[in-house]
Amino acid sequence: MMGQIMPLLEIRDLAVEVEGKEVLHGVTLKIKPGEVHAIMGKNGSGKTTLSHTIMGHPKYKVTRGDILLEGESILALRPDERARKRIFLAFQYPVAVPGVTVAQFLRSAILSVRAGEIEPKNVRKLIKEEMGKLDIPDSFMTRFLNEGFSGGEKKRLETLQLRLLKPKMMVLDETDSGLDIDSLRRVSESIEGARGTDKSILLITHYQRMLSYVKPDYVHVFLEGRIAKSGGADLALELEERGYEWLEGGKAAALN
Repeated sequence: MMGQIMPLLEIRDLAVEVEGKEVLHGVTLKIKPGEVHAIMGKNGSGKTTLSHTIMGHPKYKVTRGDILLEGESILALRPDERARKRIFLAFQYPVAVPGVTVAQFLRSAILSVRAGEIEPKNVRKLIKEEMGKLDIPDSFMTRFLNEGFSGGEKKRLETLQLRLLKPKMMVLDETDSGLDIDSLRRVSESIEGARGTDKSILLITHYQRMLSYVKPDYVHVFLEGRIAKSGGADLALELEERGYEWLEGGKAAALN
């Protein structure tokens, strides 16, 4: 008999505080290699808290539970150490960094996360090749990181980072936020291109529209810091039709 496939990322009964207030109240989730899990929910339901906690943001304090990557706890690891373990977080609102060019940032990130894989002399060529695939102009490289960038430009740059850093666990926090239809399609197609049998995606979104492009294996609905309901891709369509009120009305039963 074949053994069960170990989850790439496993979240066990996770409780998290932010500035003394508990925001997550016991989240449990298993994501196997090759799977795409979507998390949906209203603002303030805990979606972004989960993403930042996975990445190790110091503002988010784990008070109970664990996060495991390939069977090993990562709670003691700093964010940069988690990045070297090939966890990638795409932010809902990417931060501008005046004084640091896109080229400087990408080179530093690649040599840090993929140390030993790529010779420094080949980094420039690699970046240029991936930029070409995403139709990103060369002028991006001399601009300061995210400074003056449109929402679409920020998300395309994060997609470029995704392709360059080759993470195994991709956490995408509302990547569709602020995108027009064409930008959403381009970004989504690039995310689809990053899928693989050895990689997993946790996609956080408000709306079903992105899931029309990035097809999830599972959809989980967050409500007040817990997973209120899980299902297949059809659950996102149901939410689009019915909203979140139907879950809120029966939350006592849904949350056990």
